[in-house]
Parts: sequence; C-alpha cells; structure tokens
Amino acid sequence: MKIDNLFTDILEIALLAKFAKPEEKIIQLAEMDKKLCVLKDFVTTLWEIKAIDEHKYGLLAEKLAAVGKMIGGFINKKIKIAQTKTE
Repeated sequence: MKIDNLFTDILEIALLAKFAKPEEKIIQLAEMDKKLCVLKDFVTTLWEIKAIDEHKYGLLAEKLAAVGKMIGGFINKKIKIAQTKTE
C-alpha cells in the first residue's frame, strides 16, 4: 500500500509542478526526488526480502533510475535558469 501511495504521490507532484509558478517548480521537483528515493529504497527492500523476483526488480530499478535522471535534469535546468536570472 505504501509503495502504491508513493507512485501516486510522485504522479500528483509531477502534475502540480507542470502548472506551478517557476519559483515553485524547483521545490516540487525536489519533493518528487525525495519520494522517488524512498520508493527506490522500498523496491530494493522488497527484492532483498525476496518479495519480488530479480527480473521484476531489475525492470523496476531500471525505470526508477531513468525517472530519477529525468528529475535530476529538470532540477539542474531550473537551477541554471534561476542563476541566469539573478546575474
């Protein structure tokens, strides 16, 4: 149940960030990143206790890592934009 909630929380934050003011987006992206890290840890724990098999874990871990890279890229882009506006 907690994992399902994390998935839906991440989707909700992504949708809210889509319509947020530019100065609010970075906060929402950071929150999304935190929840994704927790989700990755939960999925790893499921694999470690053998609640999911190695194949499912591999697929999930790969997709979650890709999402993490995207979020990190968005955060870095927003930081650079904010820095150029203050210069």
